[in-house]
This record gives sequence, C-alpha cells and structure tokens, in this order.
Amino acid sequence: MPNAGPLRDTHGRAHRDLRISLTDRCSLRCTYCMPEQGVEWLAKTSILSTDEIVRVAQIAADAGITTFRLTGGEPLLRRDIVDVVRRISRIESAGAPVQVAMTTNGIVLADKLDELIDAGLTRLNISIDTLRRDRFAALTRRDRLDDVLRGIAAAAASDLRPLKLNTVAMRGVNDDEMVDLVQFSVDHGAELRFIEQMPLDSGHTWDRSAMVTRDEILAALSQRWDLEPVPGRGGAPAERWRLDGGPSTVGVIASVTAPFCGACDRLRLTADGQLRNCLFSTHEFDLLPSLRDGSPDAVLEDVLRRCIWAKLPGHAINDPSFLQPDRGMNAIGG
Repeated sequence: MPNAGPLRDTHGRAHRDLRISLTDRCSLRCTYCMPEQGVEWLAKTSILSTDEIVRVAQIAADAGITTFRLTGGEPLLRRDIVDVVRRISRIESAGAPVQVAMTTNGIVLADKLDELIDAGLTRLNISIDTLRRDRFAALTRRDRLDDVLRGIAAAAASDLRPLKLNTVAMRGVNDDEMVDLVQFSVDHGAELRFIEQMPLDSGHTWDRSAMVTRDEILAALSQRWDLEPVPGRGGAPAERWRLDGGPSTVGVIASVTAPFCGACDRLRLTADGQLRNCLFSTHEFDLLPSLRDGSPDAVLEDVLRRCIWAKLPGHAINDPSFLQPDRGMNAIGG
C-alpha cells in the first residue's frame, strides 16, 4: 500500500469524494430507511466533534479529497452545522478550495439556507419522494410536506447550482408520480435524480420486486420527453439525460441494476468515526481511537489509505452471497 500520492485502491480508482455523516438522527421515519419506533441511536459520546470532523477533512484534503458531502441522518439537526460548513469550506486541496455539498430532507432548510451559503456551502441535494400530502405522511410518518416544499423553494431562489432533488422510486408507492416529480424539478430549476431502492433499510425488509428499475423509470419518462444521454459521466453516481434536447436534465442512480462501481471515487465517514470504502461494506475502519488518543495525523492518514486499499471491485448486490450491511442508511450516511 502506498503511503503517499493519490488515494488509489488496488483497482486503480482515485478517490476524491468523502461523505461525512454528521448524525444518525432524522426528523423523518421513511419506511424504506427506518422503523417508526425502537431505533437504536448512536451513543452521544461516540459522535465526532466538529474539531474531529475538521481534522479528518484536512487530512483527507491533503491526500487528494476535493469534495465533502455532509449527510446524516439529517445533517441540519446538528446544532453546529453552519460552523461545520464554514470550517470545512476553508480547507484547500491541491491549492484550491474544496467543494462542500449537503444532502438534506429540507424540513428546516428555508430557515438555515442563507447562513449555510454564507458559510461556504456550494451544492445541495434535497430528498422529495412524493408531492402528495397523504403519501408523504404515510411514507415518512410525518406531516411535513409543506416544510420540505418551502425548503425547495428557498433553494430554487438561491444561487446554488446545480440544485438536485432526490427521489427513491417505489412500486405501488410513487411510481405513478415520476413524470410529475420531474416536471416539478424542472419548474424549480433543479435536476431530479431517481434512485433505485437499495437494501439499506435498518429493518432489513428490502424486497427487489418493490424496486422500480432504471429501465422502467426511463420507459415512463420517455412517454413524456425525448431523452438524450448526457456524455462524460466520469465517477458520478447518476446517469443523466437531457429532456427534449435540454437544457433541463434528469438523472438515474441505478446501483442495483446498472452498478457503477468501476468508476467509484467515494468513501464515507460515519458520525461515530468509522470509515467505509463502500456504501454496502460489511467492514469498517475505526478512526475514533486514533482521534482521541493523541495520535499524529500520519496515523489517521494510514487508516484512510488502508480503508481505500481494501476496497473491493464492486458491491456484489446481485451475487447470491451478498449480505446487507448491519447498519441502516441513517447510520451509514448518504
């Protein structure tokens, strides 16, 4: 394993994106992610402090990470979220400022957006799985659709671009809204990205037959728009298509039926200091002891490099031997 140079794994993939989960807690209880009750939260003493997060981010940036995405749970539940954004946005990688992105459910976004932008937030993804109030309440177990729509409107009125909206496509739940959701995104100057439902729910109830596939999504959208592939995907998780020649676009993240592992440049840091080299990994690399026992930065960088060096060629969802991670998505980080 090299102890310097680009963060490459044994398959030649250079890593540039670190997704940092700030908390496992969330203000929603989406059926495909968390049970309504009985969630076992991470111990507060194990949650990384802002100083610890910034230290890991600086070490990662010095090693070649250029983009940090703040996730959860719901990252806006973190009381010091503006300070986290501000401090990470001041970090440089290869002499240039890093990019700070965030994925949020949007519930309190409208009240915090101006502060976040002033602090250095550069990109934003907002989750929205339905535009219907009754469905939203049933799916999330919370009647907060108006708050989410207010957050999306605030983001659309800001200068943050590209603005992306994320939708998990589910059979018999929201698959009849796909065209409406894309049109809603276009009307708000955003790109909708459909996500195939993945085996990442904490209850381990994922059912492949309930998942709406990439091909089904494209077939439904093709009834309304002419879809033209956008070239140059690189390591991005979403395939993208222009709608009727553009400029509006739509994306599909098909982790199950069309995996993109060969170009993956991402790794994840959980809220309790575990590095994960794949969303579906069953093994983690623990940074917490080294963060809290006075270890030098070189020790932390070594853990980072060992994590990436151990990365497998793919997630093997479609292999009979696949095992779903013990953690749910809220504890792993998006």
